[in-house]
Amino acid sequence: MNNFLTSIQDVFEGQIDFHGQRIAELLSTAFLIVSGVAAFLTGYIYQDIHLTLWVGLWGTLTAGLTIIPSWPIYNRNPEKWLVTLAGSASSARVMVDGVKVI
Repeated sequence: MNNFLTSIQDVFEGQIDFHGQRIAELLSTAFLIVSGVAAFLTGYIYQDIHLTLWVGLWGTLTAGLTIIPSWPIYNRNPEKWLVTLAGSASSARVMVDGVKVI
Protein backbone atom coordinates (compact mmCIF):
# COMPACT_ATOMS: atom_id res chain seq x y z
CA MET A 1 0.00 0.00 0.00
CA ASN A 2 2.87 2.34 0.79
CA ASN A 3 4.39 1.81 -2.69
CA PHE A 4 1.05 2.72 -4.28
CA LEU A 5 0.80 5.93 -2.28
CA THR A 6 4.42 6.78 -3.08
CA SER A 7 3.83 6.39 -6.81
CA ILE A 8 0.72 8.61 -6.63
CA GLN A 9 2.68 11.20 -4.65
CA ASP A 10 5.44 11.15 -7.30
CA VAL A 11 2.88 11.88 -10.03
CA PHE A 12 1.45 14.87 -8.17
CA GLU A 13 4.81 16.35 -7.12
CA GLY A 14 5.65 17.26 -10.69
CA GLN A 15 9.32 16.26 -10.71
CA ILE A 16 10.72 15.49 -14.13
CA ASP A 17 14.28 15.30 -15.36
CA PHE A 18 15.88 17.15 -18.27
CA HIS A 19 15.33 14.30 -20.72
CA GLY A 20 11.69 14.15 -19.59
CA GLN A 21 11.33 17.87 -20.26
CA ARG A 22 12.55 17.30 -23.79
CA ILE A 23 10.08 14.46 -24.30
CA ALA A 24 7.24 16.57 -22.89
CA GLU A 25 8.09 19.46 -25.20
CA LEU A 26 8.24 17.22 -28.26
CA LEU A 27 4.96 15.50 -27.36
CA SER A 28 3.14 18.75 -26.73
CA THR A 29 4.34 20.20 -30.02
CA ALA A 30 3.38 17.06 -31.92
CA PHE A 31 -0.06 16.81 -30.28
CA LEU A 32 -0.89 20.44 -30.93
CA ILE A 33 0.29 20.36 -34.54
CA VAL A 34 -1.61 17.15 -35.31
CA SER A 35 -4.76 18.38 -33.59
CA GLY A 36 -4.53 21.74 -35.37
CA VAL A 37 -4.16 20.10 -38.77
CA ALA A 38 -6.96 17.62 -37.99
CA ALA A 39 -9.23 20.44 -36.82
CA PHE A 40 -8.52 22.50 -39.91
CA LEU A 41 -9.11 19.59 -42.29
CA THR A 42 -12.27 18.52 -40.49
CA GLY A 43 -13.62 22.05 -40.57
CA TYR A 44 -12.68 22.49 -44.22
CA ILE A 45 -14.23 19.20 -45.32
CA TYR A 46 -17.48 19.62 -43.37
CA GLN A 47 -17.58 23.43 -43.61
CA ASP A 48 -18.42 23.64 -39.91
CA ILE A 49 -16.57 26.02 -37.58
CA HIS A 50 -18.07 24.43 -34.46
CA LEU A 51 -16.72 21.03 -35.43
CA THR A 52 -13.34 22.66 -36.05
CA LEU A 53 -13.34 24.14 -32.56
CA TRP A 54 -14.42 20.87 -30.94
CA VAL A 55 -11.68 18.89 -32.69
CA GLY A 56 -9.13 21.53 -31.67
CA LEU A 57 -10.38 21.49 -28.09
CA TRP A 58 -10.21 17.70 -27.99
CA GLY A 59 -6.60 17.79 -29.22
CA THR A 60 -5.64 20.45 -26.70
CA LEU A 61 -7.22 18.53 -23.81
CA THR A 62 -5.53 15.32 -24.92
CA ALA A 63 -2.18 17.09 -25.06
CA GLY A 64 -2.79 18.59 -21.62
CA LEU A 65 -3.68 15.24 -20.05
CA THR A 66 -0.62 13.68 -21.62
CA ILE A 67 1.87 16.41 -20.77
CA ILE A 68 0.83 18.17 -17.55
CA PRO A 69 0.95 15.27 -15.04
CA SER A 70 4.50 14.13 -14.36
CA TRP A 71 4.15 10.56 -15.55
CA PRO A 72 6.99 8.16 -14.65
CA ILE A 73 8.18 8.23 -18.28
CA TYR A 74 9.31 11.83 -17.67
CA ASN A 75 11.60 10.91 -14.75
CA ARG A 76 13.62 7.96 -16.02
CA ASN A 77 16.99 9.73 -15.98
CA PRO A 78 17.18 11.72 -12.74
CA GLU A 79 20.20 13.90 -12.13
CA LYS A 80 22.42 13.24 -9.12
CA TRP A 81 22.98 16.73 -7.77
CA LEU A 82 24.85 15.95 -4.56
CA VAL A 83 27.64 13.56 -5.45
CA THR A 84 30.37 12.86 -2.91
CA LEU A 85 33.80 13.16 -4.45
CA ALA A 86 36.76 11.09 -3.35
CA GLY A 87 39.20 13.22 -1.41
CA SER A 88 36.70 15.95 -0.64
CA ALA A 89 36.70 17.66 2.71
CA SER A 90 35.22 15.27 5.26
CA SER A 91 33.94 18.15 7.37
CA ALA A 92 31.48 19.27 4.67
CA ARG A 93 27.93 18.56 5.81
CA VAL A 94 24.66 19.31 4.06
CA MET A 95 21.50 19.34 6.15
CA VAL A 96 18.08 19.22 4.49
CA ASP A 97 15.09 19.43 6.86
CA GLY A 98 17.22 18.19 9.73
CA VAL A 99 18.54 15.16 7.82
CA LYS A 100 22.21 14.87 6.95
CA VAL A 101 22.51 14.36 3.18
CA ILE A 102 26.31 14.27 2.78
